[in-house]
Amino acid sequence: MTATATAVLREMRWWDIAPVLALEDELFPEDAWSSGMFWSELAHARGTAPTRHYVVAEHAGRIAGYAGLAWAGGLADVQTIAVARPHWGTGLGATLLTDLLRQATTVECDEVLLEVRVDNTRAQKLYERFGFEPIGFRRGYYQPGNIDALVMRLNLHDVQGTEETHG
Repeated sequence: MTATATAVLREMRWWDIAPVLALEDELFPEDAWSSGMFWSELAHARGTAPTRHYVVAEHAGRIAGYAGLAWAGGLADVQTIAVARPHWGTGLGATLLTDLLRQATTVECDEVLLEVRVDNTRAQKLYERFGFEPIGFRRGYYQPGNIDALVMRLNLHDVQGTEETHG
């Protein structure tokens, strides 16, 4: 577990799916993940050779945020990061992203990719602070709204002291 000024981070477990889904529906009403998607991701996070890492942030007994990472062959992909609106601007998003980048380093990834909605400038600024750079677009990636995704990449070999700088 990791404590922050606003929350405690811990591994996401199956009993977190319902409150995570409620937050997912609130924050991403048009393209929220399903319970099956979370169950599948958590299935890949356990066992002898996990390929996923999911955490939740708890504050006052409630889920204040969550994040997930997938990896294979030296490449990691941020699957999701979400922070409840009352916790926007508290640094919780940076804390969650730092946790994912720490995990990517632990599993010896060279690069981290992510997709972010082109209209989500708040998230884009967070990723830029961490050194992510835009590398392209995925047209109509977010459905059913047909919203484009900005694809961003971070070369972990170019990053020194991510925890100290952003944590």
